[in-house]
Amino acid sequence: MARSPRAEFDAELTGLQNEVLVLGSMVEKAIAKSIEALRTRNLDDSREVVAEDDLIDDKRHEIEDKCIALIARQQPMATDLRQIVAFLHIAVDLERMGDYAEGIGKIGLLMGEQPPLKPLIDIPRMCEMANDMLRRSLDGLVKRDVVIANQVLKDDDEVDALYDQVYRELVLLMVQDPKTIERATFLLWAAHDLERVADRAENIAEQVIYLVSGREPR
Repeated sequence: MARSPRAEFDAELTGLQNEVLVLGSMVEKAIAKSIEALRTRNLDDSREVVAEDDLIDDKRHEIEDKCIALIARQQPMATDLRQIVAFLHIAVDLERMGDYAEGIGKIGLLMGEQPPLKPLIDIPRMCEMANDMLRRSLDGLVKRDVVIANQVLKDDDEVDALYDQVYRELVLLMVQDPKTIERATFLLWAAHDLERVADRAENIAEQVIYLVSGREPR
């Protein structure tokens, strides 16, 4: 028996959401891989992260095309339209996170065979925190849960505090020994990219709140 137009539309919305989740998984893996490659000085993995960013870009554009086609065909209103608009915004934020992973991959390549300035502890921790925020923001999307989304917003402060700590430590190293400036600067760039990943996860959480409530969070 043929499905009703409403059932067909709901199926398309579910399909779009699943595509967003696939993109989120690609981005999460890229971020983790870029930092692990930086930590272990694995240049081959850094190159892979840079090359695979094209796949993330392609997936983002695929999602955008499907969203636009669905709007044109169904002319959705109210909650349906908010869903599609949220998917569009989230896809953009995820693609930008992929760019940050690519940036960290390029930092790894710029560092080349140079020994690490210091054992990387806080930067991988920032990565774990930012990726956890990403996972939970997408979980909030699936569950339409503003409680999860609001907690993600609060957790961004912890990432910011850790970034400030990393920043202070690296600047102090540069002041104490100017020979460390180049390598310390590379690590500052990587930490900044992770701080931006957390900000983008916060953006996704805000889209969840908008989708559920219809109000932009302040």
